[in-house]
Amino acid sequence: MTPKKPAVQDYYPEDVAHCFGCGSLNSEGHQLKTVWEGEETVSRFVPKAHHTAIPGYVYGGLIASLLDCHGTGGAAAAMLRREGREIGEGEAPRFVTASLEVDFLKPTPLGPVLEVRGRIVEITDKKVVLEETLSADGVVTARGRVVAVRMPEAMIGATRP
Repeated sequence: MTPKKPAVQDYYPEDVAHCFGCGSLNSEGHQLKTVWEGEETVSRFVPKAHHTAIPGYVYGGLIASLLDCHGTGGAAAAMLRREGREIGEGEAPRFVTASLEVDFLKPTPLGPVLEVRGRIVEITDKKVVLEETLSADGVVTARGRVVAVRMPEAMIGATRP
C-alpha cells in the first residue's frame, strides 16, 4: 500500500486555516488538498449533487474556486521547496490570490473526480505564479492562471465580528 502524501493545507497555521475551499478547519468547505506529483502540484475533488449548474454538469463557480485554492496551495508547496523543505516539515507559508484567470474550455461533467494540476511558472520571495488545468476523466475542461502572494500580516490572526 502506498503511503498517503502529506497535503500542504494540513500544515497551514490554525489561525489561517478557515478558507471555504481549502481550510482544514472549515468543516463546511471543500477541504481541497494539494500534493506534489513530480514537478506538478495536484488536487482531486469529487463534486456533489449541489455543485450542479444544469443537470449533469458542474457549476462554473466551483471550478473557479478549485483553481483558486489549488493555486494558493501550490504556491505554498512551491515556497516550501524553494526554502529547501518538503510538505510536512513545519508550518506551510500562507498565500492569497492576487489574480485568477479561468478559461472554461468545455462543460465539466458532474460525477467523475475532478483533477487540478499546477505548474510553477514564476517564483519570488513574495509571489508565485501557476498555470493550471482542471480535468474530468482525463479530459481538460478548464485552464487557469493564478498569481498568489504571501498573506499580508494584517490578515494573520485577524478576527472579524
